[in-house]
Amino acid sequence: MSIRRLPEQLVNRIAAGEVVERPASALKELVENAIDAGAARVAVSLAGGGITRIEVADDGCGMTPDDLALALERHATSKLPGDEIDRVETLGFRGEALPSIASVARLTIESRVRGADGWSRIVDNGRRVGEGPAALPPGTRVTVEDLFGKVPARRKFLRSTRSEYAACLDVVKRLAMARPDIGFSLDHDGRRIVSAQPGEDRPARVAALTDRALADNSLAIDYARGPARLGGVAGLPTFNRGVADHQYLFVNGRPVKDRLLIGAVRAAYQDLLARDRHPVLALFIDLPGEEVDVNVHPAKTEVRFRNPAGIRGLIVGGLRHALDAAGHRSAQRPSAAALGAWQSEGAVPSGEDLGWGSRNAHNLFASHVPAPPRYPGSEGEGPRVNDPRDSYAPQARAERATEAPPEARTYPLGVARGQVAATYIVAEAEDGLVLVDQHAAHERLVLERMRKAMANGGVARQALLLPEVVELDEPGCDRIEARIPELAEMGLEVERFGPRAVLVRATPALLGAGDVKGLITDLADELAAFDEALSLKERIDHVAATMACHGSVRAGRILSVAEMNALLREMEVTPHSGQCNHGRPTWVKLAHGDIEKLFGRK
Repeated sequence: MSIRRLPEQLVNRIAAGEVVERPASALKELVENAIDAGAARVAVSLAGGGITRIEVADDGCGMTPDDLALALERHATSKLPGDEIDRVETLGFRGEALPSIASVARLTIESRVRGADGWSRIVDNGRRVGEGPAALPPGTRVTVEDLFGKVPARRKFLRSTRSEYAACLDVVKRLAMARPDIGFSLDHDGRRIVSAQPGEDRPARVAALTDRALADNSLAIDYARGPARLGGVAGLPTFNRGVADHQYLFVNGRPVKDRLLIGAVRAAYQDLLARDRHPVLALFIDLPGEEVDVNVHPAKTEVRFRNPAGIRGLIVGGLRHALDAAGHRSAQRPSAAALGAWQSEGAVPSGEDLGWGSRNAHNLFASHVPAPPRYPGSEGEGPRVNDPRDSYAPQARAERATEAPPEARTYPLGVARGQVAATYIVAEAEDGLVLVDQHAAHERLVLERMRKAMANGGVARQALLLPEVVELDEPGCDRIEARIPELAEMGLEVERFGPRAVLVRATPALLGAGDVKGLITDLADELAAFDEALSLKERIDHVAATMACHGSVRAGRILSVAEMNALLREMEVTPHSGQCNHGRPTWVKLAHGDIEKLFGRK
């Protein structure tokens, strides 16, 4: 078969296959064109998730009739003034978007330059069907109708209207975050979804487009390394999500989805979050144009860095610097569901059986406190035996004070007032009531102590009186044996003991003996999951986190008031103490206003 040139219409459809995958792809190209045109406001209107209609209107520089005709030709652009393709400063420059979209949909483009009349041109699936004067304000309005309507092979692969709309919304959100100086609006089927005013500061714009609670549960990022700078906002580890869809990454103002950047974010949070939880953040990387190639993907959603290791270090270092400075902060706003779980006494039905026949307010209150002891000869019956009310007695204890108790306003986490269920510390702060999960809090404190000890030359170890043999499968023993020097730095002295066992001679002094078998088993599992994917430093952090979990104060242990206060004071000065090693909060606070709501005072 001889070589031949493809028809222009077929060439446009091939290009459309690269650029226009779905309505969100077409919308992205049109909004980027509006931004590059110097628009101060961009208005987007969708119908049917973008399948039926997409309309993008802007107040940018506009186009003359001649420019309008040229814009619908392939590889015609105003965004590349010279031949230096590696120094592109606009969002788009390939000149394929408009002709590609017009080859698979009905496209109407109207534009007007300030001081001149407007003009429009209509192209239906690659064929020009009309042009003429148009009445519109200065700027450009592009309407795309019936996308892939005459390309059934592509149309049938589109998802549901709801899914396509969600993808379009994500595109608008990302571009609106990238340019807080521009106003954005998005309507879908006549309903206003996004309304972002121009001139907002970046944290406010990000919070408005993601979750308004992010404003109170995030950290500002401002970090530089060499010519590159990292900015944006990062959510506290306790303010997380079950999917990674709430991570927004930008390079020189361009929204990207890059594996290197996503991996760096995961590394920065790797010992602060559980494996199935993901942080909420928006990160902006600014660096010289020659340091990044934005032309490696037709839709420009992926980039390539000249120094990928340096960019990874920039993200990990910047996030770590901000998270370390956060101290004991945590996402502390109690949920409405948690507050709703509290019940007042008056909400109990009068006929409800509470287990021992109490049916009035007096007996209900009395059931929650131990009854006074009855002595022989006193009025009434003798001592109670196996009274069900005993199981409802609170486990807080009052202790004889040897000195004046500390004042709550002196400390951010307050002072201990008692313990509930031998698991939760109740503390009174100046601005509310603080509840602390003693196991989660101590787990974080132990991990930070181990890190500090390792940085100072190694963790002190405690020899076991009798070495303990732990049986594992052979691959598990191999993994432990390969990491013996690293484990020794953390105070864990082990050696191989046959093909299917290891011998533990010493454990970290911070942990004590504890459950040695459970510790070794969990370490073998951790090494199996992360040994190949993570660096040596990251593997050590995972191992240290597992060891800290085994060595912390367990739920169910009775603590004295002095021990509780000591735990609170150490939390206040320890980095990351607002969350445990798995990303769960270590403490929550009920503000005075929340408590007043529970009792109907507010």
